[in-house]
Formats: sequence, C-alpha cells, structure tokens
Amino acid sequence: MTSPAGRGPLALAALASAAVPGLDPVSVEPVAGGTGARYDVALVQDAEHRRWVIRCPRSAAASAQLEQSSALTALLARRLLLSVPVVKGWVALPEGGRAAVHHYLAGRPVELELLGPGPGLTASLGRAVASVHNLDVAIYDEAGAATYDTEVYRSRRLADLDRAAATGRVPTGLLARWESQLEDVGRWRYKPTATVGRLTGEQVLVGEDEQGELVVRGLLGWEDARVADPADDLAEVVGRLEPDALDTFMEAYAHTRVDRPDRHLLERARLSYEMTLVRQMMAAVAAGDLDRAEEHAAAMRRLEQQTGSPDEADDTSAGAPATSGAAPAGASPAAGLADLDDDQQLDNLVDEPVHVDVTDVDEVGQTQPMEAGPTGEEPDGSVEPGSGPVRG
Repeated sequence: MTSPAGRGPLALAALASAAVPGLDPVSVEPVAGGTGARYDVALVQDAEHRRWVIRCPRSAAASAQLEQSSALTALLARRLLLSVPVVKGWVALPEGGRAAVHHYLAGRPVELELLGPGPGLTASLGRAVASVHNLDVAIYDEAGAATYDTEVYRSRRLADLDRAAATGRVPTGLLARWESQLEDVGRWRYKPTATVGRLTGEQVLVGEDEQGELVVRGLLGWEDARVADPADDLAEVVGRLEPDALDTFMEAYAHTRVDRPDRHLLERARLSYEMTLVRQMMAAVAAGDLDRAEEHAAAMRRLEQQTGSPDEADDTSAGAPATSGAAPAGASPAAGLADLDDDQQLDNLVDEPVHVDVTDVDEVGQTQPMEAGPTGEEPDGSVEPGSGPVRG
C-alpha cells in the first residue's frame, strides 16, 4: 500500500468519525512530524468535548507496525500502572491497511537533557522504564511482537555496521571502536527483555501526582516494541542525562527491576545511542538524500574526535552525538517547561497547532475545501500541540 502524500486534517477527522461510532468531529489539529514520518496524525475533538487521536499509516510497513503495537498496548493496559494508547476504533483505507483512533492521553513530554539528580521526576522515569522491563515476555509473544536472542541481536548490529562501513562514510577510528565492542561477546550476555524499542523524551507523558509532584504517567510510541536488549530503552537516557542525574535514574531503575541489571548494560546503551548516527545515515542513503547522509557522516567525524581512539572503547563516559545539559541548581519541580517548537531534537516534533473547524465534515472524504497546516507524525499522537516538554 502507498498512501496519498499527506492526508489533510479534514480527511483525518472524517476517518476518525467513521472509525468510532458517536464521534462527531467539531475541530481538528494536525500534528506535524519530521521528514519520513510513518503516519499522518491529528487531534480531533468531538461534540461531547472528548479528544481523540487518529493515526493513519503511510506505508504497508507502518500499517503492520500499527496493528501489532495496538495488539500489544491492549494487553499492556491491564498490566501497567502507566497509561498507554489503546485503540477504540479502526477504519479501512482505500489503498489498504487501516487507520486507528484512540483517546487522547493527557501529559507533557520530558526534556531528558534537563532532568536533575535526586528524588522526583528522574527517579520516576527510572521506575517507569523498569516496570516495562519487568513485564512477562509472554505478553509480547501473545501480541506477535518480535523476539531476538542475544547472539542474533549482536549479529544484526554487526551486519548494520558492515553495511554502513561499505558506504565509506563511517570514520575508521569510530568503526574500529564500535566493531571491538560488538565483537566482545562478554558485553552481550543479557536476558532478553520486554522493551519499548527505543525510548525518547517525546514518548514520556508527565503529570502531577496527588502531592503535586511531577511523575511519569504514561508512555507512547510502541511501534518498535520487542523482546530484545534492555539497553535500547536506556540509550537516550544514557546519552542525554548528566552523570549525577543518570546515577539517580539507574538507582531507581535497579531497585525496581525484578532481575538485577547486567554489568554491561550502560556500555551497550551508550553504544546504541552513538550508533543512532549510523541508522540515520543509512536511512538517508536508502532515501537517496545524500546531503542528509553527509550531515550524519560529519556528525560521526565529530563524535570520533570527542570520544578518542579505539583504545578507549571501555571508557563508558565517552561522549555521545548530542550534548547533555544539567538542570539548573535550585530549579523547581516544574523547571524546564518550554514550548515544543523550541525543542528541535529528533524527528518527533509538534509544530504550532493549526485549529481547523470541521463541523462541515459529514462523511469520509466529503469535506469542504479548506487551507490547513501540515500533517505528520507524533510519538503515538497523544502529546497536545503547543504544550511544552517537562524539564527538571
């Protein structure tokens, strides 16, 4: 299947109305994503003031991921204390596949770079991630999620690196260090674990508890969930948190885990974070975007300069592709609230909302012509446009 290039917000509202009986759209706000977004996403409010999120896949691969992740979150909703998106309605698409609609999940994303040490949100995030990693992998099997044993997963990473090296864009020093880490079998002795797939701050929903403290309330973005290396979910945390904040996170994480974290967990997490550049570069090459591929190659050259020679492969404090920032001293629990359009990390961005009245939508595909803003992808489409990420 190949979807139309970017469905407009009115078309998405009409699809949402068809997916959920009784959903009478009143307004719609498109959610913009980066280049290569897998879904068209919009927030829809109905006549009963309920808020919904519609996600419309742009490809057969995205459609399959949406179906699988929806089966998983339906099971997780009964087993996690965290909120997850549960599909309430489906609608078939003309080109094949289905669009899904779920309730809007309240909360604000978190800006990982500005999480600080000590009890509070950082510790809450550690406990939240651990609660996912404590899940019985049989749940993932039941939902049809992929399972990778340690040797297969390590071999896949090596194969990815070999393909990237063949492009000539990976610096030799960095390539040697990554190969050394991947070929050291001792680093890869871990228990395959239920994971989100790769957790970013945009997927974390934060709200206040009964005492008014900021805590993690929900998790979005389950399309890449699998049974694999728990280090993948820690990659962004390890790469972006300052050392003191990382200590807080890991203490809360370790105390919550049923199984003791393996001794090489943080090393693999940092490797996964650094190799994000490889995945991004190869995606650009596959898309024929050679300028973008060269940008990632330049970032790898900078990383090589920051992290030193291959002999320093065992130094787990080696730098990462992005610069971390510590939370200001004395910051309040709500420090770091900012507009999302000021947070330009990764591709999961939410632009200024374009509010479109859709009271004239009467059936799927039947709308009045109207100018509207771009549509795109948001991590599971539940972060409110215009709300800012939480730091602190």
